[in-house]
Amino acid sequence: MSATTSTVTPGATPPGRSTLGQQAPQVQARLRTDLLIYLSITALTLAAWWISAQGWFTSWSQTGYWLGVAGGVSMLLLFTYPLRKRWRVTYSWGASKYWFAAHMVLGILGPWLILLHSTFHIGSTNAAVALFAMIIVALSGVIGRFLYVRLHADLRGEKATLASLRSAMGQEQQAADTQFQSMPGVLQAMQAFERQTLVDGANQGARHLWRLFVLPIQRQRVAQQCKADVKQLIKQAVADKKWSKQQALTRYRSCCEQIDSYALSVQRAAQFQTFERLFSMWHVAHVPFVWIMVLCAIFHVVAVHAY
Repeated sequence: MSATTSTVTPGATPPGRSTLGQQAPQVQARLRTDLLIYLSITALTLAAWWISAQGWFTSWSQTGYWLGVAGGVSMLLLFTYPLRKRWRVTYSWGASKYWFAAHMVLGILGPWLILLHSTFHIGSTNAAVALFAMIIVALSGVIGRFLYVRLHADLRGEKATLASLRSAMGQEQQAADTQFQSMPGVLQAMQAFERQTLVDGANQGARHLWRLFVLPIQRQRVAQQCKADVKQLIKQAVADKKWSKQQALTRYRSCCEQIDSYALSVQRAAQFQTFERLFSMWHVAHVPFVWIMVLCAIFHVVAVHAY
């Protein structure tokens, strides 16, 4: 990809911004939130292990008993979120994002309390099955959240569609056409990236893996190369047209922002189908373990109180 020596206009800016045009900070914030959640889960698990190692209580002591009750109630309350989505009468009971946030909190709190209750010791076979089913459900819930937030807009429960993503990407392309009309080499490189990314290959499984693991790296590489070309063009414009340092910096930042926005919109449109497919597969695997956990937990509670 070579820099094209064309006239560069310092004041050229996109005519408008699409929703995806402002999503780079949102993606960074989402990644920070993901990291915070994963670190919190790790810290809570280590804390439960440390507390259990102190020997302050056992699973059959009064403290252990009530920890189990609190954990069980928290796990039961998890079902309020899926029920809320299926009962029309509950649609007006607050925004979906708050229900989902509560579902996530309970999904972490409940298993943590159960871990404390068990003190990391397995008694009966039934208790073992219930515990491991709960751990699988909790871990799959973390995976489900990862996929959910990539299929929904800002946890508002407003599901994105591939058509809307492609439409927004079209707006990004129009903005890029205006922004880089004096930089045809940069625009052609981004359009080539779009064509390569959105093409459907014969091997869909391999294509999905490529979109998940290789596409983000390639997006960064293409964006960095385009930014390097823009930098060279602006340096040439500074020498030829005697731009001020502020003019050059403003133009460079504007171009970099548009490159990142355009590339990110292409990646999101390409990955949508992959995340949708994974979310469907996750749901099929998640539900059976939920019911196994519920049945084993009921049997465990009955056995504890009966014997």
